[in-house]
Amino acid sequence: MPYYTMQDNEKLYVREFGQGQPVLVLSGLGMQSWQWLPFLYALKNQFHFIIPDWRGFGRSSQCAIPQLDAISSHWQDLSTLIDKMQLKDFQLIGYSMGATTAMHGMQYGNLSEHLRSYLHIDQTPKITVDDSWQYGLFGQEHQQFKLLLKKISTFLNQHSTTVFIEDLSEKSRNKLVKIWAEFIAFQSSNKISPFLFKLAEKQPKLQKYVLPIHRLDYLKWYIDNYLYHKEDYRQTISQLNCPTTFFSGEKSTLYPIQGQKIIAKSVANSHQVIFKKSGHTPLINEPIKFTRALHLFLTNRSSP
Repeated sequence: MPYYTMQDNEKLYVREFGQGQPVLVLSGLGMQSWQWLPFLYALKNQFHFIIPDWRGFGRSSQCAIPQLDAISSHWQDLSTLIDKMQLKDFQLIGYSMGATTAMHGMQYGNLSEHLRSYLHIDQTPKITVDDSWQYGLFGQEHQQFKLLLKKISTFLNQHSTTVFIEDLSEKSRNKLVKIWAEFIAFQSSNKISPFLFKLAEKQPKLQKYVLPIHRLDYLKWYIDNYLYHKEDYRQTISQLNCPTTFFSGEKSTLYPIQGQKIIAKSVANSHQVIFKKSGHTPLINEPIKFTRALHLFLTNRSSP
């Protein structure tokens, strides 16, 4: 399982397994490459899976942060990987932030030219909500969400010289945990989360585990990516010529299903699979259906 040298000489970890037709898999924010194994390993004799750990996560957690926004950086790393591995005519799976990276590569690079087929999992082509698009991140609650992002970003800017949460003062740690608890509560109806945050307030050693990233500089990098992201990929993805499949959670609060249906219909050679019991994470909410549909996509059969 090799590391590949990126343009800035940082070593990006890329998990590879299987043999056959190449499949490039782009994870969502906070995921690590091993989390795809339960869904893909059964097809290792038919496909060569290539799954990078994004900077800040997994075995790429120590990569330096470049002077680029996260999505531009991910595409730069991905483009470098494609060139180094000499990948052509491959299948691509993009989930959430991974799908945004894929669309960025279609818009600003030549990614579309290499695709045999594309699977787009629960993501909008435009993060921002405005008069031209009502189905960005959190839909009608987009502005409220951005205020929370701004609150976190401001805190992290005030502590820009601190790398790890455990290096903050007790008062600052508690403040960050409280802000993050508010952020999570906005996103989820999960009743377990409030309990975990209350426990973390009483047990400082647990505080770093309630954050998706232990390094504060990386947390700021990703928060700012969603806070200031202005790209619109609607036209770009609508021009895809390869067979394209959309997996969409009908109950997704992050990216309203209405917008996902609009964009799926805009792609000529497309098929959409609706996960009726799922929100933004069909691989967790409906793992059996997700695995079955994923295998059907890879083997070029009709999805359920």
